Amino acid sequence: MLRIGLQSGAAVLVTVLLLSVAVIVVVSHNARDDQNRSLATAIAEADDVNDPPARTWLVIRRAGGTQVSPGLPPGLPDEAAIWQADHNGAPRTAEVSIGDRRYRIRTEQRGDAVIQAVYDLQAAQHAARRLVTALLMCGAIGMLLAVLTGAWVARRAVTPLIAALALQRRFVADAGHELRTPLTLLSTRAQLLRRHLRGHPAEAEVDSLVVDAGQLADILDDLLLAADPRQEAQRRPFDLAALLREAVAAAEPAAGQRGVQLELIAAPVRAQGFQAGLRRAVNALLDNGIRHADRMVRVVLDSDGRHVRIDVADDGPGIDTDVLPLLFTRFASTPITASPSERRRYGLGLSLVSDIAARHGGTVSARNRDGGGATLSMTLPTGSQR
Repeated sequence: MLRIGLQSGAAVLVTVLLLSVAVIVVVSHNARDDQNRSLATAIAEADDVNDPPARTWLVIRRAGGTQVSPGLPPGLPDEAAIWQADHNGAPRTAEVSIGDRRYRIRTEQRGDAVIQAVYDLQAAQHAARRLVTALLMCGAIGMLLAVLTGAWVARRAVTPLIAALALQRRFVADAGHELRTPLTLLSTRAQLLRRHLRGHPAEAEVDSLVVDAGQLADILDDLLLAADPRQEAQRRPFDLAALLREAVAAAEPAAGQRGVQLELIAAPVRAQGFQAGLRRAVNALLDNGIRHADRMVRVVLDSDGRHVRIDVADDGPGIDTDVLPLLFTRFASTPITASPSERRRYGLGLSLVSDIAARHGGTVSARNRDGGGATLSMTLPTGSQR
């Protein structure tokens, strides 16, 4: 919340600075125009040097001599400008510094005389400094108010989200805690059953049941860890190709019931991250592909050295174009029809895939293939660093 307030304050400060620069440029330009007009008017109306306008001095040079307004600052008139106006006849306006003061000087020839008007810029400089100071003070006050207002608004906006997140974490923690005991009993009974069925033809199926129970326990631990903001699991390297082989083998029964064939093409790849979480993501991609395939789901694992990519491609009807942009959003779905194979249905599974990929610093994507069917991809960095 404080960060949002600081960002709001920084945005206000930048805006005030840009506006201040624009105001100073416009005011300075207008001030120079006013000064030039004042000098031109003073020269046009100059009959003598005794009554010039305020903060202005006049110098009139004729063949018979030079007249100077009383109080002309030392170092003036500008003899070079008078000489140029006398010989070239072109008016000349410039700013000069004498000591710690600046003057705007206009010199032009009028009739048989060269007239030079000198304007003291000290008052204009003081006004400009006061303007800059006022703008900076307004910017500082505006930034402070923006920080406080931004933090207050952010707090009001984030409070319901914090409450919803806390409720979600409590639900996951409570559900995980309630599931731990029956899952432990299931795993224990599966192991006991495996001992009794040593040498039995069903031993291989029981072995798979024990493995599945162990994987469920790992997934439950990953869910509980994700719900606890106080700790984070340590990322560990593991064989991603082996994980895919296990996931595909576990999905074979479900695919067989639907008459779908699973094909795995996996290069030897090692990844680093949360193995249980990635197993959940792969299972969700496989489940989605099996539910929407006609005959085939192809799983491809590839790596370019810096990233690994898992593609799950099916030969089904493809993804509804209305759903495709929101495919990995929670509860994004298409209307349910009498024939599920005609239209896809999406709920939480793919949004969880996106969450898991984000935890690993990766991305997810989906596309329809020209030849029919859809491909869902998950890309992860090989180092998998945040």
